[in-house]
Amino acid sequence: MVVDVRRAELDDLDAILAFAEAVVPLHYTPILGEHAARAQLAWWSRERMAPAVAAGRVHVAATRRDVVGVCETGELDGAQVIWKLYLAPEHRGRSHGVELLRQAVAALPPGARSVDVEHFAGNTRAATFYEREGFAVVRTQPAPPGEPPGSAVVWRRRHLG
Repeated sequence: MVVDVRRAELDDLDAILAFAEAVVPLHYTPILGEHAARAQLAWWSRERMAPAVAAGRVHVAATRRDVVGVCETGELDGAQVIWKLYLAPEHRGRSHGVELLRQAVAALPPGARSVDVEHFAGNTRAATFYEREGFAVVRTQPAPPGEPPGSAVVWRRRHLG
């Protein structure tokens, strides 16, 4: 099965949203619990994703029929950030994540000196991936009171050029 990694287009929006519905809750349920995992879909609404796609900040890994991976970049307080990088489970370990990351970083604004990413502490696959790709931990936000320890947020940074 051929997978093409490319910048998303507005025509991809429905497939991106279907991808999120299928992948995100299943991915986070073991880490956050079912309710909090489903709450992650709020970051994938049409109202949030359409402007990011239109601005060229979303890349997809896609087969002829389906979106099988998504990477979204943006800014936080002037810093470049990777907000999303997800692959369907059956497409992990095939370098699609590396290619999504490569293309997203290449599309950052000229002069970007670093890029940050955040992930839940309980997401050990993400931690391993980002560490292997040159992202170092810069801080950890503790889990909110009463929430599982795996819901702490780890921020990592990779310096560019």
